[in-house]
Amino acid sequence: MRKSLSVALIIVLALSVAGAWAAEIEGKIQSLDTSDRTIVLDNGTTLSVAEEISLEGLQAGTDVKVSYEERDGKNVATQLEWK
Repeated sequence: MRKSLSVALIIVLALSVAGAWAAEIEGKIQSLDTSDRTIVLDNGTTLSVAEEISLEGLQAGTDVKVSYEERDGKNVATQLEWK
């Protein structure tokens, strides 16, 4: 019983730490590659855009707010807002 509780606690802690990697950033799109699904912001940050996010209407110069997380060493946009 005690061992099961310890394992469950470790799993919960690991999941909460994984969620801590999520971040937000705002900026202006410097460049956009729709074939590679990447955007580069004016501060040099490169983000891969998740498949479920539409790139329609995005272009260089667009101000964006991006929620992203690190996956396999890449910053992956999980939510994208623009005006």
